[in-house]
Amino acid sequence: MQDKYSFKLKDEIELFELAELFKNFADTSRIKILVALLDTELCVNDIAEAVELSQSAVSHQLRILKSSRLVRHRREGKQIFYTLDDDHVKKLLEVGFDHLRH
Repeated sequence: MQDKYSFKLKDEIELFELAELFKNFADTSRIKILVALLDTELCVNDIAEAVELSQSAVSHQLRILKSSRLVRHRREGKQIFYTLDDDHVKKLLEVGFDHLRH
């Protein structure tokens, strides 16, 4: 019996994509940004202030997070607001923190 987590060789692409996804969690700056966005949406200025990074550094990390579908944005006039892409991202962070605490 094969469950949904048993992988065959034909699943190499999916395994590669999963590894790429988890690489995005290997950077403290990106984790800080994701945590800042856990329960709210913020503009780049507010994120930079919350995580104590320059706006330039935050913008760079947001591009990576956006291309990995971990955050999404919406435009309101000239402002762009960022939030976690969906509840899966929040769950990944929560599971990670739970794992560390136990």
